[in-house]
Amino acid sequence: MRRRLYVVLPDVTSARQTANDLLLARIEDRHMHFLGRRDLPLEDLHEANFLQKTDVRHAFFLGAGIGVVGGAAVGVILKMTSLGGYDFSVGTLILCTLGGLLLGAWASTLIGVSTPSVALKPFEGELEAGKVLLMVDVPHSRVEEIQQLLEKRHPEADRKGIDLTMPAFP
Repeated sequence: MRRRLYVVLPDVTSARQTANDLLLARIEDRHMHFLGRRDLPLEDLHEANFLQKTDVRHAFFLGAGIGVVGGAAVGVILKMTSLGGYDFSVGTLILCTLGGLLLGAWASTLIGVSTPSVALKPFEGELEAGKVLLMVDVPHSRVEEIQQLLEKRHPEADRKGIDLTMPAFP
């Protein structure tokens, strides 16, 4: 399990130095995600992708859950009633549930891709001011070590918290 640390850095130079220090501390580049204003060139820093910038993951699971419930409800209604003299079997219930799952996940993912991440809302003002947000995923056992490293080597870094729900395979 990993924890995501949120750190606000004053500029790209500081972000680059922080990335180098984290690399020396054996935090892989793929676990560092930098985010800045659209017009701010992050150059060689690993920029956050759409999974970090949007609510696509949350939307997928929410849509899949709602789709399963809706599909199962339609399946139960079809099983309990007969349409045109045709009695539906248990297979119809299963197909409706799977269809609801797929339709709900697909539709909500389309919406989630275009919705900004709720977790990044508190950082909007600082990002617009030209600062850089670092989201670094570290193993649970190394959180304290990395926080101490950032505090010692980068006093300009503003630690903004830890996300405790980072999946093992993002």
